[in-house]
Amino acid sequence: MKLPTDPAANLATLIRCASVTPAEGGALAALEGMLKPLGFSVERPVFSEDGTPDIENLYARRSGNGPHLMFAGHTDVVPVGDEASWTHPPFAAEIAKGEMYGRGAVDMKGGIACFIAAVARHVENKGGPKGSVSLLITGDEEGPAINGTTKLLDWAAAKGEKWDASIVGEPTNPDALGDMIKIGRRGSMSGSVTVNGRQGHVAYPLLADNPVRGLMSLVEALLHPVFDKGTRDFQPTNLEVTSIDVGNPATNVIPAKATATFNIRFNDTWTAETVQAEIHNRLDQAAKRKKYRTGKKTPVDYELVWRDRPSHVFLTRDDKLIDTLRGSIKAAVGKEPALSTSGGTSDARFIKDYCPVVEFGLVGKTMHMVDERVALADLETLTQIYQRFIEDWFEQG
Repeated sequence: MKLPTDPAANLATLIRCASVTPAEGGALAALEGMLKPLGFSVERPVFSEDGTPDIENLYARRSGNGPHLMFAGHTDVVPVGDEASWTHPPFAAEIAKGEMYGRGAVDMKGGIACFIAAVARHVENKGGPKGSVSLLITGDEEGPAINGTTKLLDWAAAKGEKWDASIVGEPTNPDALGDMIKIGRRGSMSGSVTVNGRQGHVAYPLLADNPVRGLMSLVEALLHPVFDKGTRDFQPTNLEVTSIDVGNPATNVIPAKATATFNIRFNDTWTAETVQAEIHNRLDQAAKRKKYRTGKKTPVDYELVWRDRPSHVFLTRDDKLIDTLRGSIKAAVGKEPALSTSGGTSDARFIKDYCPVVEFGLVGKTMHMVDERVALADLETLTQIYQRFIEDWFEQG
């Protein structure tokens, strides 16, 4: 039986599976077909939670005597948008001018295809790594991220699985393969502030209490002063107001409520708890100042609600993992990758609670875009990087 050593063929198979989140689309079945001939045991647990779609996931393990390396990723993809705008059909995996087109080509079926090809080459050439390799693949990274990686990790750990290190195959490189390894991520939290006022006629403002005036004070306090100036490893903490809404279609009515929604990305100066305390304090102080509420004697009446669970800041300090990957990249492309904590969140935020984790994959320029595509040359180079990393990491024991 021919082993899945060709990353382009692997990727074409995966792209042709229309696994738009939360649909499995045949992608996990295709992975199972690639992995079993390599000696992997494969399980595909389905997780559920009220109010969210059921999600099928995949956990595969090739066991050996030695350390345990996990590769993590996702086969679900975002919707294609306007299919008529694509130069090539989004699920056809067509090749033009040395590039393969398709939804998920870089985010992140391409990374998975390359890692499987790297393992297959190692098995073909050397019989396999001196240890255990597992793939932890979710179908819920682009969705709510509730029935995916976090539950799959818990499920595997309950079965006795332990990992020594992990690579997440997200597209980490901004411009060219080898630009960047992600060694951590900022924390993330979202919330909403609602100011309660008193509805009334705009011509008689003294009989009303305009909540927009109060909200302006609170939003200003969220934005100024800056939270910090950044640290050695992280960008400055940044808060963005993403929505302001009063639900008021009338121009001559002062509304009863006004709400602002925000998200904050915070560095290792803070924890989720200290960020929350700082925001509470800023809002309390601004509510008392009554800056835009001339003549009002009472503080702004507001409610703060935190949305979803926070993502915690983390930084990986595993020298063996980071240095081995850096060396593999330099050997393949001739340059030292930057070590970065930039960007948004990823499933690494869950994995970091179980083992050291880094992220490295393809170039992300076209992810989530119309005509998402990847250079065939990059698929081959990433496979070589992963193959060298697997060999060198396991050789160190």
